[in-house]
Amino acid sequence: MILSPPGPGRGRPRPASLAALAVLAGLSLLHAVAGPASSPGAAVAAKPAETRRSEIVAPGLEHIEIRRGDFGVGLGPDRWTIHVLVADPARVRLVLGRARDRVVGTETTSSMARRLGALAGVNGGYFRTEGPYKGEPGGIVIAAGRVLSEPSRRRPGLAVSNRGGRTRIAVVDVDLRAEVAAGKAAKRRIDGFNRPRLDDELILFTPEFGGTTMTGPNGAEAVLEKGRVTAVQDGRGDAAIPRGGAVLSGHGAAAAWLRDRLPRGTRAEVRTDIRLSPKPGFSPEFVLGGGPRLLAAGRAPVSDPGVYGPGFAEARHPRTAAGVRADGRLLLVTVDGRQPERSVGMTIVELAALLGELGAVEAINMDGGGSTTMVIRGEVANGPSDLTGERPVGDALLLVRR
Repeated sequence: MILSPPGPGRGRPRPASLAALAVLAGLSLLHAVAGPASSPGAAVAAKPAETRRSEIVAPGLEHIEIRRGDFGVGLGPDRWTIHVLVADPARVRLVLGRARDRVVGTETTSSMARRLGALAGVNGGYFRTEGPYKGEPGGIVIAAGRVLSEPSRRRPGLAVSNRGGRTRIAVVDVDLRAEVAAGKAAKRRIDGFNRPRLDDELILFTPEFGGTTMTGPNGAEAVLEKGRVTAVQDGRGDAAIPRGGAVLSGHGAAAAWLRDRLPRGTRAEVRTDIRLSPKPGFSPEFVLGGGPRLLAAGRAPVSDPGVYGPGFAEARHPRTAAGVRADGRLLLVTVDGRQPERSVGMTIVELAALLGELGAVEAINMDGGGSTTMVIRGEVANGPSDLTGERPVGDALLLVRR
């Protein structure tokens, strides 16, 4: 199962400083309702009181904890525990942490943060939660110019660059086209990257996936090194992936094409065409899939082309989001949920409103539910909703010193 995200909402920037320790009332943009929220267009109810506690994690990085609503009773339908990281893009970098430094596999956000020396961070994109391919991304992943996972369900991604002494981010839609060319005439579309192959599909496995393809025997696989086919395995599966090379794995019609067009010794070229929309004003170091888009130019989008599961947007769930303010400062946000004694979670509309309130002009929802985690100084700062505690995930968005 690959988890899904919430739906867009409307918010307005709140220019006031987020640094002070304060008790504030009347700042909520959220509609108070129990359990799954009612109509997104419903009128805003009475504005609950809130407290904010702020700390400096490191120069250029602030953590704010917001407790909003009535915590005076044991259980309540309208209470939220929110954690916000506000980062100066000239003093910290935003980097992608991959579980165990591979495409497949899981690791807790706190473990990745400690291993990579991060100041703080949050969980990242959607991922496969079970089976031998557990941890496989459920959306686009591009790192260092290499496609590690294709877009999924028309969902957007977070594009990030740390070049030029300043971190920049943008929410983008990704159009990816990939093919393998053998000689002048033989070409075939590549259907996916580093994932299980389906009927008649051609999948490209890269070294980032791991040591072998972990495929079954019902297909054919061509090993590529230095632009040539160095081996073809038919009816065996689980081909070794060479460092610096790749493996094309085909099933059905794709396997027949491999046998016919890619014998050993054939020159073969993998071609990718990546188009980002809107085109960011920088060359991304990585793109990580999420969705839906929460804010564009400070407003909630009219619609999102992404496909999400039933109840994903309308029900209140734990949420994770990333955004950028007009002044360029980065926002990483978690909202705890599924814990009526401390936090009920948010709908996508409510999450978009919160990001607007925090001053974001662009924002995207990331994986949520039991995956929602914020880590500061190597320790979990929020309250993950799984009964077992912090959930191992496929990747993380981590803030490190510049």
